[in-house]
Amino acid sequence: MMTDYICYCFEYTEADIIEDVEKNNGRATIIERIISETRAGNCQCQTKNPKGT
Repeated sequence: MMTDYICYCFEYTEADIIEDVEKNNGRATIIERIISETRAGNCQCQTKNPKGT
């Protein structure tokens, strides 16, 4: 069974993001991390995401 990730680079699922927002009073720290890592050049979507994006 293949996991449907929201972020293939860091393997976050929709459930992970929902839980993060609930635990942090509406703040999406996972999204902040994804943005930060992408800006730092650590994004690997082209190789990890089956759609290549």
